[in-house]
Amino acid sequence: MLADDFADLVRARRSVRSFRPDPIGEDVLAAIFDDARHAPSWSNTRGYCVAVATGEQLDRLRAAYLAAFDASLDLQHRRPGALLKAVLPSGRPDGDFKTWGKYPEDLRPRSVKVGVGLYKHLGIARGDREARDAQARKNCEFFGAPTVLWLFVHEELLPFSAQDGGLMLQTLMLAAQARGVASCPLGVLTTWRHPIDAEFEVPAHYKLITGLALGYASDDSVNDFRAEHPPLVRVPSRR
Repeated sequence: MLADDFADLVRARRSVRSFRPDPIGEDVLAAIFDDARHAPSWSNTRGYCVAVATGEQLDRLRAAYLAAFDASLDLQHRRPGALLKAVLPSGRPDGDFKTWGKYPEDLRPRSVKVGVGLYKHLGIARGDREARDAQARKNCEFFGAPTVLWLFVHEELLPFSAQDGGLMLQTLMLAAQARGVASCPLGVLTTWRHPIDAEFEVPAHYKLITGLALGYASDDSVNDFRAEHPPLVRVPSRR
């Protein structure tokens, strides 16, 4: 592959937030996963595994995640009595990693900027909590994707298993893009572990770190949004 071809592929991949229902062919999925196995890994340990859902199983997972999201709204908004309600398991976060909390002060501006840009693109006002909740809820609908992947990393090799999982996931997304299959990482799925445990036998010592939606992009205008990609931060030399 020429350097320009690779640059075009990398720039073409973006987070798609509206998918068509068309299923991905089994041969296409197999080719994507076959490419992903060639990602580098710490001492070739490949301390990660994936769960992949489609069809009726994905429908069950979508319903379970939507129920968890809806049950968590009072807690997310810190409404009176929310902590008392949180003793109920339905919406309480039970993931392996914390997903609710403040970003580090030096990183927060980037998160705010992309959030403001997306909501402005969608025409959602800053104070329109209902519209914001509705948009956030679409993450738990997997944006209508026909295939969703959950990534687990080995807890005894952290942080390197997480690094390797990320390398594999980027390779997988580029392999998908090369075949016309769009993608969107779904970090919010890490908030709740019980839906996926009800559907898959995840090996011991593996922690859920992210999800990923795969499918074909729809014509919805939300897919016209582009996040900024600033240059890499290079640490200055001491001399």
